[in-house]
Amino acid sequence: MAETTKTTKTAAAKRGAKTTRRQNAEKGFTASATLAGNLQSVLVDLLELALQGKQAHWNVVGRNFRDTHRQLDEIIDDARAFSDTVAERMRALHAVPDGRSDTIAETTSLPEFPAGEVSTSDTVDLITERLEAAISTMREVHDAVDEEDPTSADILHAVIERLEQFAWMVSAENRTPAGR
Repeated sequence: MAETTKTTKTAAAKRGAKTTRRQNAEKGFTASATLAGNLQSVLVDLLELALQGKQAHWNVVGRNFRDTHRQLDEIIDDARAFSDTVAERMRALHAVPDGRSDTIAETTSLPEFPAGEVSTSDTVDLITERLEAAISTMREVHDAVDEEDPTSADILHAVIERLEQFAWMVSAENRTPAGR
């Protein structure tokens, strides 16, 4: 076993590669500052969506409370899962995600959620607005992400698809049939 490690280090040294105890485990594609920044924008909006969803979840009151409360849980769970996927993709590309609360508050595109109890119909409109803001961020950065890293763009596709579905389903709560 020791001979194999020595041979590997010698071969790497001949190629001019510096070895570590982990044999340069972190090789591969590295995100540009632009790609990292675009993914960071998506990340903070997803984190903020989950936080605002929880704020709404705790404080929603009124008709259809139970359905709204449960639907918010679905949005929160997916936003959290998507934020983790985006952050881990950033790490795979040697970018450093920043999910600190100060960073989220300073850089999110989502408007602030109101304090206190919020009616179900207002919650529907507020959450729809925040879903659409997060979707807008992803659509704004999509082409640049796709140009540099189609794999990251594929992640955005899945997130956009699900958030647009949520926006449609949530907003339908306050809609009336067309033509009536």
